[in-house]
Amino acid sequence: MAGRTGRQSPAYDITPDEVLRFCDFLYRRTGMSFSEDKRYYIDRRLRDRIDATGSLSFQAYFSLLRADADHEIEQLINSFTVNETYFFREDHQLKCLTAGLLDSIVSRKPPGGTVRIWSIPCASGEEPYSIAIWLLENWPQVDSYNIEIVGSDIDTRALKAAAEGIYRDRALMRLSRDIISRYFIPISDDRYQIDEGLRNSIEFTRANLIDARDMATYRDFDLIFCRNVLIYFDDASRRQTAENLCDCLRPGGYICLGHSESMSRISPLFSVSRFPDAIVYQKPEADHG
Repeated sequence: MAGRTGRQSPAYDITPDEVLRFCDFLYRRTGMSFSEDKRYYIDRRLRDRIDATGSLSFQAYFSLLRADADHEIEQLINSFTVNETYFFREDHQLKCLTAGLLDSIVSRKPPGGTVRIWSIPCASGEEPYSIAIWLLENWPQVDSYNIEIVGSDIDTRALKAAAEGIYRDRALMRLSRDIISRYFIPISDDRYQIDEGLRNSIEFTRANLIDARDMATYRDFDLIFCRNVLIYFDDASRRQTAENLCDCLRPGGYICLGHSESMSRISPLFSVSRFPDAIVYQKPEADHG
């Protein structure tokens, strides 16, 4: 494959020690932990970035990476993130949102108060847009409160796609035709753009879950959707993420994880809250420390 210089990359081997050095670098930056059984996945993406930068060896690329020349760290992280999702994914949690969670949240707020919801990682926008559409369709009090929804991700390409809000049929497969007609504008045979009002109602930002300084800029959320990302972390990164997310929540706030994730196995900072539609995790209402 030709690199950006137009030269054909020479044949080279990436040694096991070099893979370990690279995985350690990626882990410290993102919390993503890859084992030996993911060697092909790592090798393919690493070689793509080596070729894309015109580097002649792993060592040359790694030097470039550590210097973050041309924002290469951002490009590398983008290439390793997984953004597979669709609208109304795990909708039992959305049902829980309007059937119980919001009643608990607004019971602690004055009339017309602000409800802050954070979707992280937000991938290419399907997650936060799903929350907004679900509220408009299913919560009678949606106009009685100031709803703020923030979508964040470490992948800058995904964030750009989220802000554009253009999706193909597969992403909309769980939506009814009525909902599609109300909130999406067809722009080709199988591509739709979400309504401009919804696009403007959600703030998209870059955030790194394991970076405490980065996460310190996010505070006072009532509810966080953090789904299907902790499965890529090891125990230490999960604990760090739990601590960071706890700091981002208001006392009494809730967090929703993916169906295969359990905060009870990660951190004692949250208590289990059981609702008819879902199990979620709550930050204590008062600081007992």
